[in-house]
Amino acid sequence: MAATGRKHLVRDFNHFITCYLCRGYLIKPTTVTECLHTFCKGCIVQHFEDSNDCPKCGIQVHETNPLEMLRLDNTLEEIIFKLVPGLREQEEQQEVEFWKKNQPRENGQEAVRCQRIGLPDVGDDYGGGGGGDDDDDGGDDDYHRSDPQIAICLDCLRNTGQSEESTVTDLMKRFIRCSSRVTVGTIKKFLSLKLKLPSSYELDVLCNGEIMGRDHTLEFIYMTRWRLHGENTYPMVLEYRPRIDFG
Repeated sequence: MAATGRKHLVRDFNHFITCYLCRGYLIKPTTVTECLHTFCKGCIVQHFEDSNDCPKCGIQVHETNPLEMLRLDNTLEEIIFKLVPGLREQEEQQEVEFWKKNQPRENGQEAVRCQRIGLPDVGDDYGGGGGGDDDDDGGDDDYHRSDPQIAICLDCLRNTGQSEESTVTDLMKRFIRCSSRVTVGTIKKFLSLKLKLPSSYELDVLCNGEIMGRDHTLEFIYMTRWRLHGENTYPMVLEYRPRIDFG
């Protein structure tokens, strides 16, 4: 006799997909890495303006800057949008209406915001004019801006005894801030560009003396390599050197 599966209602999952602070569905769900509790991004950011503690369990998230301990959960966001019919469209429409009310239309910025969330350009009545170039530039400038950000320091590792060592030098600006989803491969491309290295030139990127794989993200390195060493401070330091072939 075949077992009949029980149908689950959305309310059966409300405990997992609602925000402890506003009691609504999680919008841009953001997790506190110290205790793994998740809240709406807007709710938890506003809470941290007045407190450094998790509002649910009371643990101190960070002594001075708890915002550094927040991570967006895009997977959970997609699950919630699939579970709750019409929620995605409602939020996108509210975002468009918010920007229409609170931001004047300048340099095609409203069109850029609408395109960023996949909606038609609400500024079509202004005509095509020269807005195309502005939109393209704006899109490039805003790429990954909504991602969690991380600050890193890129140091040149010297005294490796390699003949190519003189080719790889210090960066003029060692400190950068970028998306935590940036990979080591992208960091290598950035270094090659800044140091004007030939395309065939290979670099190693290390954290705490360990060579990092090119597909490792900065968030992964921070959580599994840098943060585990209690003496390490912020920002995270990555070292680079000419690639050593151990084969």
